[in-house]
Amino acid sequence: MLSTHDISPEQIEREKLYTDMGLNDQEYDMVKNILKRRPNFTETGIFSVMWSEHCSYKTSKPLLKKFPTEGPHVLQGPGEGAGVIDIGDNQAVVFKVESHNHPSAVEPYQGAATGVGGIIRDVFSMGARPIALMNSLRFGNFTTERVKYLFQEVVHGIAGYGNCVGVPTVGGEVQFDDSYEDNPLVNAMCVGLINHDDIQKGIAKGIGNTVLYAGAPTGRDGIHGATFASDDLAEDSNKDRPAVQVGDPFMEKLLIEACLEVIHSDALVGMQDMGAAGLTSSASEMASKAGTGLEMDLDLVPQREQNMNAYELMLSESQERMLLVVKKGREQEIISIFEKYGLQAVAVGEVMEEKVFRLKQHGEMVADIPVDALAEEAPVYHLPAKEAEYFKEYQQMDNKVPAVEHHAEMLKQLLQQPTIASKEWVYDQYDSMVQTNTVVTPGSDAAVVRIKGTDKALAITTDCNSRYIYLDPETGGKIAVAEAARNIVCSGARPLGLTDGLNFGNPTNPEVFWQMEKSVEGMSAASRMLETPVISGNVSLFNQSKGTSIFPTPVVGMVGLLESLDHLIPNVFQQEGDLIYLIGTTNAEFGGSELQKVVGDKYEGKAPAIDLEVEASRQKQLHEAIRSGFVQSAHDLAEGGLGVVLAESTFDQNGLGADVHLAGDPTVQMFSESQSRFLVTVKPKNQEAFEKVINDYQHIGTVNGSGMLNVTVNNAAIIKEDTSQLSKLWKGAIPCLLKSKA
Repeated sequence: MLSTHDISPEQIEREKLYTDMGLNDQEYDMVKNILKRRPNFTETGIFSVMWSEHCSYKTSKPLLKKFPTEGPHVLQGPGEGAGVIDIGDNQAVVFKVESHNHPSAVEPYQGAATGVGGIIRDVFSMGARPIALMNSLRFGNFTTERVKYLFQEVVHGIAGYGNCVGVPTVGGEVQFDDSYEDNPLVNAMCVGLINHDDIQKGIAKGIGNTVLYAGAPTGRDGIHGATFASDDLAEDSNKDRPAVQVGDPFMEKLLIEACLEVIHSDALVGMQDMGAAGLTSSASEMASKAGTGLEMDLDLVPQREQNMNAYELMLSESQERMLLVVKKGREQEIISIFEKYGLQAVAVGEVMEEKVFRLKQHGEMVADIPVDALAEEAPVYHLPAKEAEYFKEYQQMDNKVPAVEHHAEMLKQLLQQPTIASKEWVYDQYDSMVQTNTVVTPGSDAAVVRIKGTDKALAITTDCNSRYIYLDPETGGKIAVAEAARNIVCSGARPLGLTDGLNFGNPTNPEVFWQMEKSVEGMSAASRMLETPVISGNVSLFNQSKGTSIFPTPVVGMVGLLESLDHLIPNVFQQEGDLIYLIGTTNAEFGGSELQKVVGDKYEGKAPAIDLEVEASRQKQLHEAIRSGFVQSAHDLAEGGLGVVLAESTFDQNGLGADVHLAGDPTVQMFSESQSRFLVTVKPKNQEAFEKVINDYQHIGTVNGSGMLNVTVNNAAIIKEDTSQLSKLWKGAIPCLLKSKA
C-alpha cells in the first residue's frame, strides 16, 4: 500500500492533489498559513475531512445560528453527539437525526444500515440508552427498476441493523417524487433515555489523561466518507463504493451495554463516537472542546487490515468504534468493562497541555496540527442567495381548483399514491416491539413509547412535505415544523423540541442557498411560536445528480411528552355514534398537493398558507380537550386532505364507517391541503364540553357501524364506498407497484 512518504508536500501542492481530497486553492493556502509550511499527505487529508461541509458546516453555519436552541427544558443543545431535554423526575430524553444519503445511493443496504448504527452511537455516547428508532426516507417514483431496488434495499438495511441491535424501529415516513430518483434520502433518528447525572460529553480534559480506543478494529472502509458526503454523487457509483462503511449490529449491541456500564465509573472523563471523519474528528473535537491537545501513537490503533498508513487510519470510518478519555492510572478499570463484553479497548494516546493534534507512526511524526485549526477555525462561507425564478412565477398564480369529475374515483386514486398509500410493506420488516415499551406502533401520526417504571410516555414523529418547501421555502419550512407538532398533539402529547435533517442540493447554486436560507427562517419562526427548540441536527448538501437538485427537504424529527398514558388517544375512529368534527378552515389550496400531482403531473402555484398564531392556538386547544378526556380520536389533515383522512380513520376498525355532510366546492372540501386542520371524534355526552374548549370547529358527521364512507356535499352524495374495499386499495398499492414491471 502507498506509503505517506511516497507523496511529498511539494508534489501535493504542485499537482494540486488536495483538490481530489476536497480542499480548494484558497483553503489549501489557509492550511499552509496555519502550519507555516506545506502539509504532508496525512495532514492534507485530515484538514480536508475536518473542513468538509459534513464536519465543519462551513456553508450552513451562518444559517444554523438562526435556529432557537434554548428553552427552560433544554439541558444540551446543538454541539454534542445529540441534544437533551428534561422530562421531569430527574429523567431526560436524548435525540438526533442524521442523514446517510450518498452511501445509500451507492450501496443501499450498508448505507442505510450504517446510518442507523451511527445515529445510535450518537445517542449512547451521551450516556443514554437508545429506546427507539425512526426514519424519514425519499425515493423516486416506482417507474424504474433501480428505484425499486434502492427502496427495497434501504428498507432491508434499516431493518437488518435495527432488528439485530435490539432497538425498536417504531415509525417514520416515506415520500416519493421524481427529484429523488438518483439521489434517495435516508435520514435516521434515534431517541434515548437518560438520568440527568449520567449525561456525558465528548471532552478530552485533564493533562496526562489517557485516550482509549474501544470497539471494532479499523479497516479501509469509509475512507473519506465525510468528503464523499460533501460532494455531488459520481455518475459511476462504483467509484464511490470504498467510501461506504460496513456495519456489525451485534458488535454495536455489545458496545451499547459496555458504554452504558462505563459511564458509571468516575474514571471516565469524556466519550465520543467515531462518526464522520472517524478517529480524526472524535480526537480533535474532544481536545478542542476541552482546550487541550492530544497525542496518539497510531501503531497502537487496532487494525483489521495489514500495513495501514496514517492517512488511512485517521480517515477510515469503520463502524462500531468509540474514543474515550479516562483518568491516568485507572485505564484497566475501563478496559476490563469492555473486555467483559468481548470488546477490545486499548490506550492509544494521552491528553497534552499544548493545544496541538500530534500523531506518531513507526517512531516518526506524521501529523502536527494546532487542534483548534481543525475544529474551530474551518472557513465559514456566506454564500450568495438569489430568489428562485420559478418562485416569482408561482407566486403570481391564482389558487386554481383542479378539475375532478368523480370524487369517489379520485379518492381511490389518491389512496394508491405511494406517498399516501399504506407503508405496511416497509414497517412490517421492522421489529417495533423489542424492549416491550412500544404503545403505538408504526402507521400512526406519531409513535408512542412508554417510559418504563412510570405512567409517562414519549411521542415521536418525523415529517416534511418537500413539495411545499420547493414551491415556497419559508412557508414550507413553517409547515414542516407545524405538521410534526400536529402529529405529536394528535397522540395526546405535548411537543418538547426537534432535531432537523437539512437535505438540500448544491449550496454554491444561489437559488439552492436561497431555498436553504428561507426554509431555515420558516422553521425557526415555527419553532419559536410552537415552543419546540432545535436541540440537534445534521446538514446534508450536494444532494443532486446529473446537475439537478432534489427538492429541498429539511426533515423535522420531533419528540413530545405524554405525562400520563391516560391521555393517549388513537388516530382512528373508535365507536359508532361518535360525532365527527373538523377543526380549522378549508380554502382552495392545491399547490404542491397530491391532487395537483395526479391531475396535472406537476407541482406549481402557491404552497398552502399558514398562520403560526392560529396553528399554536389550535394545537393548545386540542391538547387541552384531549387531556380533559373529551376526545375519542384525532388525526391531522395532510396529504390528500379531508377525503384521505376520513378513509384512513375507518381502516381496520371492525366495520366502522362515517356519514359526513359538507357544503361548498366538493373538490375543495374533500382534497384541499389547507393547514392547521384536525379531524377528531367526540362522544355525544362530551359534545358541549368539547365545543367550549375549541374555537374553530365544524360538526361534519357521525361514525356509523355500516362500514360505509358516505359523503354528501351541498346535499348531493359524492362518495358512497365500502371502507374495507378502500382499505384494500390503500394497503395493496406499494406491494403492487413493487411487483409491476417498470
